[in-house]
Amino acid sequence: MSFEDAGSSPREHRKLTDPKAMRAVAHPTRLALLQALGRREPLTATEAAQMVGESPTNCAFHLRTLAKYGFVEEAGGGTGRSRPWRRAHIGFTFEDSDPAGDPETTIAAAVLSTVLWDSWVERIRKVGAMRSAFPEHWNKITSSAESIFYLTPEEAESFRTELTAILFRYRERLEDPSLRPEGAIPMELIQFTFPADALRPLED
Repeated sequence: MSFEDAGSSPREHRKLTDPKAMRAVAHPTRLALLQALGRREPLTATEAAQMVGESPTNCAFHLRTLAKYGFVEEAGGGTGRSRPWRRAHIGFTFEDSDPAGDPETTIAAAVLSTVLWDSWVERIRKVGAMRSAFPEHWNKITSSAESIFYLTPEEAESFRTELTAILFRYRERLEDPSLRPEGAIPMELIQFTFPADALRPLED
């Protein structure tokens, strides 16, 4: 599973294996702060608070926690209590279960996975409720679809790789705003792919 995985860039994505780091980032406000920094950085706690709807004091606490576990770092140039922050990595990935079988890591990954899924589904729900009020040009580029394909596990993995390659055509724009053409706006794609039969009741 990945969070804002942008592939190769001056700041690589981080592969999470430490259960303590997984638990630290498994918090809606901390994930929202990472998303805010993905939109604009550096940000002070006060600036971040305006973007995520939390108090500056609360944001400062969560930013320090993210820094403790290596998710953000000070950007420099601050004065007094005004400390600008930037992401230490472009995003992160993690396994849903520990390949080595460590139960602590598997539990931490499950918690983080649940928080991420909940945040994604909640954003989709909000967009669906608000879409009728979108400007016409926003409405045209907001889409949803459901599709069923019959694929082998190998074909499904190949499909995911090919789709990722299409998205990575634009990855450099995440790090370098000068590469964004005039009129470019941040677009979000939330992708869920799963075996359809997983939703059926288990047979005796």
